[in-house]
Amino acid sequence: MTETVLLVGGGGREHAIARAVAGSESAELYACASNRNPGIASLAAGYRELDETDGDSIVEYAESVGATLSAIGPESALNAGVADALDDAGVYAFGPREAEARIETDKAFQREFMIEESIPGCPDFETFEDGEAAAAYIREYDGDLAIKPRGLTGGKGVRVIGDQITESEGIEYVLESEYDAFVLEERLVGEEFTIQAFVANGEYRVSPAVQDHKRAYEGDEGPNTGGMGSYSDATNALPFMTAAEYDAAVDVIDAVVEAMPEYKGVLYGQFMLTTDGPRVVEFNARFGDPEAMNTLPILETDFVEFLIAAREGEELPELAFSDRATVCKYAVPDGYPVDPEAGAKVAIDAESAGEATLFYASVDAREDGIYTTTSRSFAVVGVAESIREAEAIVEDAFERTGTEGLRVRHDIGTSDLLEKRIDHMNELRD
Repeated sequence: MTETVLLVGGGGREHAIARAVAGSESAELYACASNRNPGIASLAAGYRELDETDGDSIVEYAESVGATLSAIGPESALNAGVADALDDAGVYAFGPREAEARIETDKAFQREFMIEESIPGCPDFETFEDGEAAAAYIREYDGDLAIKPRGLTGGKGVRVIGDQITESEGIEYVLESEYDAFVLEERLVGEEFTIQAFVANGEYRVSPAVQDHKRAYEGDEGPNTGGMGSYSDATNALPFMTAAEYDAAVDVIDAVVEAMPEYKGVLYGQFMLTTDGPRVVEFNARFGDPEAMNTLPILETDFVEFLIAAREGEELPELAFSDRATVCKYAVPDGYPVDPEAGAKVAIDAESAGEATLFYASVDAREDGIYTTTSRSFAVVGVAESIREAEAIVEDAFERTGTEGLRVRHDIGTSDLLEKRIDHMNELRD
């Protein structure tokens, strides 16, 4: 039987999901998003442009194409209850319902849930409903703090005192920010990494660890972005961590799944590896972007068969990943994220990328070509025996076509940056 899979979302993460669905022998893909992603459109039997948060319209489209499964990419859709709407219409959604998605969409709920359910790795925190109270806490706190708006911010709302900003800038941020409710947490020091778990029916399967790079400029400088790129190793762990430290992070995911048995979809654990082991930076309720582009290209298990098992309440298949390293680098418009300049023509395509894989994110497909918008444009991914070789594949793709009108963090996945990560953890451990 062929399954009809509806994909919700039109970014780079969703392009990676689309490739995973299209690679299955038992699926036909349809997609809907507020933007038209040319990479997804080339893989889909149908594509409709509509708001990812409009549950009624998404259900209507799902029913019109006879969808039997759905995969939800963006957090905005989960926050709007799109999984609820699809589930209630009889279209199994691989994504948490709105109540469970709060583990991402409400940071105060996330931390309070961790305390109530004794989830390991929770930092010290306090929640605030107004900026004045948050500012007073910052003034009184003995140490550095991470300032997190309570709701969704597209990965760009967090400010860390002692890293990105000063204490006075932190006070100014909570007093003058567009956000009015905050979670203030102790600053965690170490190396960040992500593990993405596929969850359904009280079971889960984990993927290799990935390290994202949020800062806009090389050398980890500049403001936070939605993610400039990422890498994974040929094993589950990363070069700066041990297998035991990876397993300790999986134990945290295990505790969350046990405490939230109704959860389904991807549970993304973002961790800080500290001298006390992994601590939880945050949870997300969906694939990471760019981390999905590291994980899904090396997934050997049929993704749609996994979704079918989840829907049918069967034992989840084990996830098999090829023993290969990956490097992902995003190309973004000049000026991103502060003052991005749209309208540059994108020279690269699937053929000119060589050995690399191209994932479109936010681009404008016109009759005469593809152009940048003001968001992240596209990602290039290399897969090889080692991180060094994967990084070289990505750089070769950019050298083939150039990056006029674009900016790339070329240092992601390089030997120099990896050594900095390793040295940093060794210094902390000494």
